[in-house]
Amino acid sequence: MLTTALEALRDTRFTTYWLDGIESVTEHPVLTENISCDLLIVGGGFCGLWAAIQAKEQQPDRDVVLIEAKSIANGASGRPAAIMSTSVMHGIDNTERMFPAEVAELEQYGRENMDAFAQAIEQYNIDCDIEWGGEMKVSVGDQGLENIEDDYQLYLKYGHEAEKLDKAQVQSEINSPVFHSGVWCKNRSGTVHPGKLVQGLNRVAAELGVRLFEQTPHLSNAYKNSKIQVQTPHAKIDANKVLLATNAWAAGHRKIQSRVAAIRDRILVTEPLTPEQMNSVGWRHRQGVYDTRTQLNYMRLTKDNRILFGGRLDYFFANNTDPEQDKKPEPYVRLVKSFYRTFPQLKEDIRFSHAWSGPIGLTTRMAVHYQRYHQGNMVFAGGYSGFGVTASRFGARVGLAILDGQDLPETKMNFATTVPNYIPPEPFRWIGAKITMYALDTMDERGGWRKLWVRMVQKMGFPITL
Repeated sequence: MLTTALEALRDTRFTTYWLDGIESVTEHPVLTENISCDLLIVGGGFCGLWAAIQAKEQQPDRDVVLIEAKSIANGASGRPAAIMSTSVMHGIDNTERMFPAEVAELEQYGRENMDAFAQAIEQYNIDCDIEWGGEMKVSVGDQGLENIEDDYQLYLKYGHEAEKLDKAQVQSEINSPVFHSGVWCKNRSGTVHPGKLVQGLNRVAAELGVRLFEQTPHLSNAYKNSKIQVQTPHAKIDANKVLLATNAWAAGHRKIQSRVAAIRDRILVTEPLTPEQMNSVGWRHRQGVYDTRTQLNYMRLTKDNRILFGGRLDYFFANNTDPEQDKKPEPYVRLVKSFYRTFPQLKEDIRFSHAWSGPIGLTTRMAVHYQRYHQGNMVFAGGYSGFGVTASRFGARVGLAILDGQDLPETKMNFATTVPNYIPPEPFRWIGAKITMYALDTMDERGGWRKLWVRMVQKMGFPITL
């Protein structure tokens, strides 16, 4: 099978599919002169762009500047699976785990966030291949049946329209022999083209009057004369308020890195399926799908009927967010094998056009949190570990409210007033991550010490088997 997997990767481009097939996102200049502004946003991904847009919507005369270290969408926002969910806390089961007393409110905020997300896409005429097929969690074999039942009950408890599927029903939706059950949440969820979405948000921000600068990394900051002075390579920025929307990059302050680790997630995209191949797979409702495995896989269709298939977490020393090792076939072989097990009917004649890895800002909570600096005038908003395409809009809105001192119910909730647990520094972080990844890769088949290790990591606060 190794030869077959490598053969399927023979002509693969090791770059993100989402940005490879669309026109370049509008380029912005490098900042070369000292400027001042009301609000500075650091980071040109989803969180930063949503923050810039919402800041101008709330106060059109507010002077908003956004700086990006490289190019817009260079980071995680150009690389996700882009399965949309109503959850703003990485799934309803994670919300129940982290904030059991606030699940009802957070789920309601999630529904409101998705409605506002959809309204913005329509209002600003952003063409981003949205498909509202819902999101579906599936059990691989019988091991995840209890997990599916638990999620189904949570969906019902908190007002979602959800359908539980048995083995025959789930395989009639998506023809995979490994799926034994599923829960399908149908409303306000689906898939989107993240590259086109970022391109649209970038355009909207500029049209609203946001000043955007690329190739302008944040180097340092200091609090002087009631303003925050940010140093970039060629100029300084004096800002009244600063939002750090850097997620896995954790720019701005070393303390952020003590709560956030840059875990990598690998993704494959097939060549477009033929009508016969699509027929063999089914997938008529085009749901975004993720499974219950320890090293979970997630999958979706693109507009031109490619299958995106992701999973296979890894960590590189010192939070490396773009390792050269992930730009060659070998790291993707295990993921290809998982694809073959999921869709054996495609094994003989499928090739992968693209493969890449993307950074996840992993914390013990697996969802957005806020860190406050410089008397509350600088706020870090990050830690998106999944569903960030839509959750980032909510995270940005609450981050702005915290910066502006708005008296909103959301800003008083636990997710907004507490921070995730501490993560050890290097080299302990790298050693722990490598042992954990190996345990996750082999636990289902070999058990033993791996289960004990994973339980210990979970007790430290990492929900790594969600």
